[in-house]
Amino acid sequence: MTRKYFGTDGIRGRANGVITPDLALKVGQATGLAFRRGDHRHRVVIGKDTRLSGYMIEYAMVAGFTSVGMDVMLLGPMPTPAVAMLTRSMRADLGVMISASHNPYEDNGIKLFGPDGYKLSDEVESAISKLIDSDLSPRLSTSPTLGRAKRIESAHARYIEFAKRTLPRNMSLEGLRIVIDCANGAGYKVAPEALWELGAEVISIGVEPDGFNINKDVGSTAPDALIAKVKELRADIGIALDGDADRVLIVDELGQVVDGDQLMAVIARTWQEDGRLTQPGVVATVMSNLGLERYLAGLGLSLARTAVGDRYVLEHMRSHGFNLGGEQSGHIILSDFGTTGDGLVAALQLMAAVKRQDRPVSEVCHCFEPLPQILKNVRYKQGQPLAEKPVVTAIEAAREMLGESGRLVIRPSGTEPVIRVMAEGDDRDLVMRAVDDIVDAVTKAAA
Repeated sequence: MTRKYFGTDGIRGRANGVITPDLALKVGQATGLAFRRGDHRHRVVIGKDTRLSGYMIEYAMVAGFTSVGMDVMLLGPMPTPAVAMLTRSMRADLGVMISASHNPYEDNGIKLFGPDGYKLSDEVESAISKLIDSDLSPRLSTSPTLGRAKRIESAHARYIEFAKRTLPRNMSLEGLRIVIDCANGAGYKVAPEALWELGAEVISIGVEPDGFNINKDVGSTAPDALIAKVKELRADIGIALDGDADRVLIVDELGQVVDGDQLMAVIARTWQEDGRLTQPGVVATVMSNLGLERYLAGLGLSLARTAVGDRYVLEHMRSHGFNLGGEQSGHIILSDFGTTGDGLVAALQLMAAVKRQDRPVSEVCHCFEPLPQILKNVRYKQGQPLAEKPVVTAIEAAREMLGESGRLVIRPSGTEPVIRVMAEGDDRDLVMRAVDDIVDAVTKAAA
């Protein structure tokens, strides 16, 4: 199966380098043709984040889709989960999100959703890749059957109402002072508005996108600005979204960061008490902390682990009937409500627990003490450093060193040329030594 274009989360790379107008046009044509089923008028919804390159890619994709007879509905800057939701709600044949998520503005990407709002399978992506590389000119539409494009003005209001309805009936956020950091990204309009409409006092940062500042010193990958603002204003909670608002991190009233593992623990406990878990467990990735696994076991809940990537979490959830899963990075998937990670909806579920327990966020969200976990990245230019004999030897030695009391995860990133080395265990010094030994070996192999 070819993975020439698609990584773990769609197509991603340097804008106008990897993600060129030519590629975007071909992706539009190939995907449009792959989803032409039946004689009805086909249509696609397209959302984007706030990167400057979004205009270039958006219009190139519009040209691609309309050239194969698909009508296009443009949503403008919208969170990834909103695009997934609106794809289903508006009975579109396809959904497209133009975003590189938490990456810097120089990058961009294309995420694709089927008519059910779910990301595409590896098999479908492989078929699209083959179409991209083929001659599509004989399959283009004739002049009378070309597609049309229009902007949808009601998209923001529809998503805000959807998000609000995920809370219990009549629940208000009145009395909560919330700082929301939208990373100068796709959620900069809808997230503060939704929180305000639910009754909260809302202070917004990261809501002045200029095409260049997405994720720059703000958002879930750079929480220092949010921590400072929460402390300055003595807020009850801080919420940090990433560039496309499909992931979230929380900052409690003391300025402490709450990651995705703690969020899953809170929601799992709350939903278990309410009888809302469809299976007695949670789905996470190999990167989730061993402390989460032990905490869930204490509740009588399992932790199923998948490869890194919210798509793999979701695939396991769907095939085994789970309705709660996610990643330590803050992708929280609540399949009762949506088909992908949703930072705003996950934050609302946490605040529902805070309101119900009437306790500070720091108490509600500190479910377990995380085990020491060290993650380091090694950038490389080419080749396969993990296949080098000294690296293999170092990995084997580290596994033996950690033994049964720890875990080791080494993997190449699916979105950039980086090897990620993670270890965790009860002994921090041992964990650090295991990671450093592997990083040294990989660095030498990469050089």
